[in-house]
Amino acid sequence: MVDRQQVLSFRVRAQQLDRTEGTLADTAVLDIGVQNTGPDGARWALAARGVDVTALSGEEVVLLWTVRGAPHLFRRADVGHVVAAVEPFSDADAGKRIYDASKPLKAAGIANLAALDEVAARMRAIVTTPTVKGEVSGRLATVLPEPYLRFCRPCDATHVYEMPFRLAAARAGLELQLDTSPPVLRRIAGLRRAAAPGDRFDLVRAYLRLLGPATPKQVADYLDAPLKDVKARWPDDVIEVTVGGEVRSLLAADEDALASAGTRVTRLLGPFDLFLQAKDRATLVPDTAHAKELWPVLGRPGGVLVDGDLVGTWRPRRSGRTFTVAVQPWHPLSDAARKAVTAQAERLAAYRSVSLSGVDFAT
Repeated sequence: MVDRQQVLSFRVRAQQLDRTEGTLADTAVLDIGVQNTGPDGARWALAARGVDVTALSGEEVVLLWTVRGAPHLFRRADVGHVVAAVEPFSDADAGKRIYDASKPLKAAGIANLAALDEVAARMRAIVTTPTVKGEVSGRLATVLPEPYLRFCRPCDATHVYEMPFRLAAARAGLELQLDTSPPVLRRIAGLRRAAAPGDRFDLVRAYLRLLGPATPKQVADYLDAPLKDVKARWPDDVIEVTVGGEVRSLLAADEDALASAGTRVTRLLGPFDLFLQAKDRATLVPDTAHAKELWPVLGRPGGVLVDGDLVGTWRPRRSGRTFTVAVQPWHPLSDAARKAVTAQAERLAAYRSVSLSGVDFAT
């Protein structure tokens, strides 16, 4: 039997939230990708793991649309393995990942993987130089037939479906240029696709290594992949453990790490930090009201991690060049905990290059 605190402590250490210094080369979360959503996205996630991000550039990292169509940051040196790792496992998997776009394709007799290949080929032909996403989408709509397209009522225009567009980009050898809004796509220079991702970048293994122990369904939910495909790729070198009455798997190499002592780390996690992306939300936050607060339908806050446990949410309140961090604790925090959270708020302010006017602890 493994208790909840052991699971959280394992993940804190596996994701290196307990360290103060690190490099891109030794940052484990870059193997699965660091989601870059919002102002406190990938760079803040790396900073929280001890990486100096002040001079982070596109020479060292690459931004790709990958899991769930979200933008994720990876090491540029790994891009060939990453492109191989994020490919759909099967045609059924591709259909699940592209959501409603699969229905008109099926009606037209077009296989999902073939459709992604077609979109990718057209995208690569269009993006010969850095090109804004809207222009790429508009030009695609002129060269792709009807099953690939949808009418967008808000824009009063016809577009290619969004998820095939995003998932075909890496397939086309395209990256997102850092710090561009709207996104600018460009070709990945010198891309050499690996024949296979290898164990380090295999998404099923990476999930177990960083977010284990887990069930096949939890991994499938994270990837938006069919459960059947994930089960077919389940590693052989796993052990079974029981968490809250549920049988889960852990890579056998991590058995000792799961059993080791807890951690006292305090961090302000961004809304889409990998730690908060685990699909066993009831393990992360057992209280349903608190879970709804941390994962609302729209406008996610960040998570407050104190002594290795999630204890509340936080939101930035910016005005000019100063800002306040508003903290909503789920239970009274000790003076020591408040001091630790304030120190992290000061770190966030420095990262954002603003002055911290204070930390507002709701009561």
